[in-house]
Amino acid sequence: MKLSIEGLRQADAWKAAGVTLPSYDVCQIAENTRKAPVWVHFGIGNIFRIFIGSLADRLISEGETDKGITCVESFDFDVVDKIYDAYDNLVLGVTLKADGSTDKQIIGSLTEAIKAQTGDAATWKRLRDIFTDPGLQMVSFTITEKGYALKGSDGKFFPFVQADIDAGPGSEACAPAYNSAMSIVAALLYERYKAGKYPMAVVSMDNCSHNGEKLMSSVVGMAQAWQAKGVVPAEFVAWLQDESQIAFPWSMIDKITPRPAESVQAELEKLGIEDMAPVITSKRTYIAPFVNAEGPQYLVIEDKFPNGRPALEKAGVYMTDRDTVNKVERMKVTTCLNPLHTALAVYGCLLGYTLIADEMKDPQLAELVHRIGPVEGMPVVTDPGILSPQDFVDEVINIRIPNPFMPDTPQRIATDTSQKVGIRYGETIKSYVEKYGDAKKLEAIPLALAGWLRYLIGVDDEGEEFERSMDPMLDELSAALAGIKLGDTGADLHEKLAPILSNANIFGSDLYKAGLGEKIEGFFAEELAGPGAVRATLKKYLG
Repeated sequence: MKLSIEGLRQADAWKAAGVTLPSYDVCQIAENTRKAPVWVHFGIGNIFRIFIGSLADRLISEGETDKGITCVESFDFDVVDKIYDAYDNLVLGVTLKADGSTDKQIIGSLTEAIKAQTGDAATWKRLRDIFTDPGLQMVSFTITEKGYALKGSDGKFFPFVQADIDAGPGSEACAPAYNSAMSIVAALLYERYKAGKYPMAVVSMDNCSHNGEKLMSSVVGMAQAWQAKGVVPAEFVAWLQDESQIAFPWSMIDKITPRPAESVQAELEKLGIEDMAPVITSKRTYIAPFVNAEGPQYLVIEDKFPNGRPALEKAGVYMTDRDTVNKVERMKVTTCLNPLHTALAVYGCLLGYTLIADEMKDPQLAELVHRIGPVEGMPVVTDPGILSPQDFVDEVINIRIPNPFMPDTPQRIATDTSQKVGIRYGETIKSYVEKYGDAKKLEAIPLALAGWLRYLIGVDDEGEEFERSMDPMLDELSAALAGIKLGDTGADLHEKLAPILSNANIFGSDLYKAGLGEKIEGFFAEELAGPGAVRATLKKYLG
């Protein structure tokens, strides 16, 4: 069996392999979409293919729409060549269940894959035709938070962004070879403005707080820079800022979609499905014709679509107001999921784990996440109303994280921790200070933060050095902790830790003023006592 339009004709063979096929004519849906696009998506990697793609697939299957999604890639063009074009834009979605079984489905809703090589006249014409279609309702994004960044820490535009600003919005015939997705989108929205000022929603589905605000700031920022150069009118910028014309809804997305697993590839090939091997692109993207992911998934979107929208709620999307989106995001990121993941990440690295799920078999680590979430987080959790925080965290602890067939690693999750702790723990700490006067009641959260500091030493619990994950502050934090080694217990630990623990830019507040600085120092010293001290400390405080 081959994952292709022609291969779908082997319906009996796919059925025997336990693979669900599209219930609709994939070619007809593609033709409908090409003639009258309604939904464009930038960033066509794994979470898009199995989650967003499956939403459109369901709507088509249930007769709610006869159009799919137009896919645009602005970063890694090999993905189009090697994963989309090579497989007729079909996706084999594999849901990994906790009992070891899998659900397998071919998704046929991704109707066209376009490489946004904006210096190419034919590509630009196709993109312009799509964006100037009056019926286009939305353009969505999963390009990661970095994809929205225009400026560095010095407040100046990145050189590659400045090059796009200098190049301007291009002409109807062709646009410059832009470096940033934001430049491409701003230029295409300018074409839409000139064609008829047609309304539309521009929707970030990236996993970052206030994502709609970030996206709007970037798109408008590009337009304002072009206006300052006199190459677009002020009316275009005003149109972008008029939410009755161009809306930037906020959203919250949640689904763990790890890199393609060798075990899944082997299972598919054993069933007789050919050419399932992953590829590594020139941009170092590790991607396969199949996507493996957990079953639970959540997408909450602010219902602000000035040109109409697909019936997303009929595919399981929560359509609501901005305040509720923000509350769901806060519930997940500060209490029910992300703080637990970060604790498992740093302690997993220290204790030699290579699979997050295995950590939930560890009695101390399982108790740690229980105390961080249900015990310490719940008294100050944000309740969004549309989802139960208790049910959500119970699912995380009992179903999602322990799933042994989810190939997710502590090393991956430990990436960029310095950028995460202020939200994942700092918000709960601030809530305790507001509610109780200080955060001295907390014990598991300071233990997690001590574990992160211990992780930064780069020596595991057996005394062996390990490679720490990438982090923008890794060099700075390493320098601050330089010289600390196993067995150190002296007063100089305070001198090294105090500048970090008092840094509100990292934690959102001064942890000494919150009543936690000394407690974290104490945990850290205990975990530094010698080989085995991390485990001994966890046993001491977690049983």
